[in-house]
Amino acid sequence: MRAVSIILISAGLASSAIAADLSTSETRRVQEAAQVLKEIHAVPDKDVPQDLWERAACVIVVPGLKKAAFVFGGEYGKGLMSCRHDGVWSAPVFMQIGKGSWGLQIGAQSIDLVLLVMNDGGMQKLLRNKVSLGAEASIAGGPVGRDARAATDAQMKAEILSYSRTQGLFAGINLSGGVVKPDDDDNADLYGKDTTAASVVMSTTVTAPAVTAPFMAALRRE
Repeated sequence: MRAVSIILISAGLASSAIAADLSTSETRRVQEAAQVLKEIHAVPDKDVPQDLWERAACVIVVPGLKKAAFVFGGEYGKGLMSCRHDGVWSAPVFMQIGKGSWGLQIGAQSIDLVLLVMNDGGMQKLLRNKVSLGAEASIAGGPVGRDARAATDAQMKAEILSYSRTQGLFAGINLSGGVVKPDDDDNADLYGKDTTAASVVMSTTVTAPAVTAPFMAALRRE
């Protein structure tokens, strides 16, 4: 009996250690996503145009894809998404994006992605089990600058506008062929096992967890 107790205690400690590691990783991802937005917003001439930002239904930020892993296939990045309701950003959820050789700079040390979801149709598609960019949800590289008057017709009609930042350069990028879906495991850590991404971002009553405060502040451009 004593031996069984020791085994159970050891297993519990091991599980706690794993959970602590996950919590650290997830917390770091929140902080890095917030930092990406702060740094981009700090340079208005190289930022997402303000009028597009104000029209966006949702924003996804995927920080720090190391060494252009997408170029070689089979890799994925993780980030956060928040959606806006009557001008107020929802509590965020974890998302993941993967697959595809989108011509990102080979050898780059870090790639950040920012996706603007421009309408409710695009938002609904992203909250499914998974959505293929370009096939199921229209996507285009977004314009950069203080306003969107230089945007093409294709950009203005796209459900999702996509941006990348590599070594300080922020520009639109074509992510057709990629797949985006909610990160169910990380969302379970943040909100509980039975909580779905849709139930969080579609709600006006779910409170953003304290750990996500930096990201929420960056969304509000504070």
